[in-house]
Amino acid sequence: MSKKNYPWKVKRGYPLPLGVTVLSEGINFALFARHASQVVLVIDHNASEKGPAKRYELTLKTEENRTGDIWHIMLETSHCDITYGYRVFGSNTHGSVFEPEKILIDPYCLALAPRTWGKASPYGQTPCCRIITHDFDWQDDRPLKIPLSETVIYELHVRGFTKHLSSKLDAPGTYAGIIEKIPYLRQLGITAVELMPVTEFDENDNVFHDPDTGTLLKNFWGYNPLSFFALKSGYAHNPDNHVNEFKLMVQALHRAGIEVILDIVYNHTGEGDYQGTTSSFRGIDNTIYYMLDPETKNYLNFSGCGNTMNCNHPIVRSLIRDSLRYWVMEMHIDGFRFDLASILGRDQEGNVLPNPPMIELIAEDPILRDTKVIAEAWDAAGLYQVGSFSTDARWGEWNGRFRDDIRSYMAGHSGMVTRLATRIAGSSDLYQASCRGPLSSINFITSHDGFTLYDLVSYDQKNNLKNGEKNRDGDNHNLSWNSGHEGVPAPTAVEQLRMRRIRSMFTILMLSQGVPMITAGDEIGRTQQGNNNAWCQDNTISWLDWSLAQNNHELLRFFRQCIVLRRRHSVFRREDFFSAVNPSVTDAREEITWQYLTPGQTDWSHECHGLGVLLHGKRKDLPEDDDFFIMINGEKSRELYFAPPPLPVNIQNRRWHMVIDTSAASPHDIDLKGRLIDLRENRTFIVPPFTVMVLQSLPTRL
Repeated sequence: MSKKNYPWKVKRGYPLPLGVTVLSEGINFALFARHASQVVLVIDHNASEKGPAKRYELTLKTEENRTGDIWHIMLETSHCDITYGYRVFGSNTHGSVFEPEKILIDPYCLALAPRTWGKASPYGQTPCCRIITHDFDWQDDRPLKIPLSETVIYELHVRGFTKHLSSKLDAPGTYAGIIEKIPYLRQLGITAVELMPVTEFDENDNVFHDPDTGTLLKNFWGYNPLSFFALKSGYAHNPDNHVNEFKLMVQALHRAGIEVILDIVYNHTGEGDYQGTTSSFRGIDNTIYYMLDPETKNYLNFSGCGNTMNCNHPIVRSLIRDSLRYWVMEMHIDGFRFDLASILGRDQEGNVLPNPPMIELIAEDPILRDTKVIAEAWDAAGLYQVGSFSTDARWGEWNGRFRDDIRSYMAGHSGMVTRLATRIAGSSDLYQASCRGPLSSINFITSHDGFTLYDLVSYDQKNNLKNGEKNRDGDNHNLSWNSGHEGVPAPTAVEQLRMRRIRSMFTILMLSQGVPMITAGDEIGRTQQGNNNAWCQDNTISWLDWSLAQNNHELLRFFRQCIVLRRRHSVFRREDFFSAVNPSVTDAREEITWQYLTPGQTDWSHECHGLGVLLHGKRKDLPEDDDFFIMINGEKSRELYFAPPPLPVNIQNRRWHMVIDTSAASPHDIDLKGRLIDLRENRTFIVPPFTVMVLQSLPTRL
């Protein structure tokens, strides 16, 4: 390597930190590649704004530029106007897959060459790693640290949230577009947005075609990461300035009191199986980064996407930890939802570890200590760990049991009353044995994966033909019911029932112990036309139609008011489970009381479809709140007659007031001022099928 052939002086450099570091003496490059025999740094240098970049290839010498497993070199320059990548050479034995003709992405690269959404990607073909410096002025931005008890999560897709023409924005489908929608988010009342993947991926890596038009579909969701650090530039209004645009979005959301949680994918990468495109990890050190069968060296596919990251290898653990720290320190992210997080608990051969070091490392990392960490506690190979993912209270879990049980109950299934009660009370069956509380449960009814809430009450069968897989993709076990008519349009009576069921399920979600999560658009009745796996639909199937905010304004009002009710009353936001009455304490009072139709009567039988719940507002050692009585009818065709319990005699000047009736027309479906109920004649409440009614103890008004 003759130094005179380059526009910079070249030095040995430093092995740490990995990636690129801009120092006063130059730019340092460091790459881990244990099994490589040779590494070449490939640089495209933009010496001037005129003309094409000039390419240089710098061969790193084993005796000079290697320390242990790390290859390193320094360029004596302060100019960062370069893009770079690596060619990595080695012997393709024992599972290694070196392809030196490929120009690979640095796993620690902070940005890739910007490109607009849909533009052909250069990954593996040209140097595309960029050097960026973080010069953004965060001003006084600090982590919001909103307690989990006060958190309401809103899951959204950056592009899909505002791309529809009805959004009428200056920058639809972008980070800037989210900024424009902050007033809407504040009015809705959510406290955190959970962004579907925003690390760089190739939306063009799909192989399926629209069966009607023949158009190649996109990888819209982005669960196929190319990098764990580099931000998706195609989501920016100005891709050349995408990092600062993202930071402006985070800063603006924080100023509005809204946290930012990232849906992050560490369980696999977009390189796929051996038929996929080598762009980074496979060509650098395949046996380190991925789980391989010890004998065949085929990929172990616990992700369902062709490969599985070897998350508990020390090198990969460090990579994951460093990327999480980067998102917190440099991008001011407030939390993470880990996709298929059970893979984080598998060893190199795929065995489930009793005390996974990766999961412990995330929970105990001092930089991440104030962040929210949420696990999707299962993987694609059938490992299901809801309730047992970790005993550390730092970890929250997507509670798939909550989703399934509420769906089943509100579809009229039998044998669900005991499960409904358990979910409302915070899922103690899942979390109490490990000394965790109800806030470990992230409660949801829908997410990006599956039916929207409107489709859940409108379709018995998935409608995924547009995905190009002949309707074979997507879950067949949706626990949905179409309310008596498949799809849209539907008769008026069916539509009314659908809206009632939506309101009822959302009421249960908001009034249950745990942390609620809403999917963007459910509050305005968004439909995907029955598609329950819209990962490849970059069109109006996935884009949120903002005209629904007006068309379904009554539903939107109901959602907003339900969130307000939850926010106002700590009785719905407990940090611990309900405790039993101590009979030795004379003034002891139950914190929760169950009944069927009349006070003191319970029915936990298989065929029972009704439940009454009395939440006591006065609790020992806790702030006093109002009492609430919740009546729930899960019958498909039968009304239930509930008699509410009398208010305790020591509660002065309070009467039951109706605050929610999901069977009533707006605005009577929810009234937070409460409508006084006359109970002088031992009145019972007629609760129609799939209805939730909520009474609140309020002072009588003269």
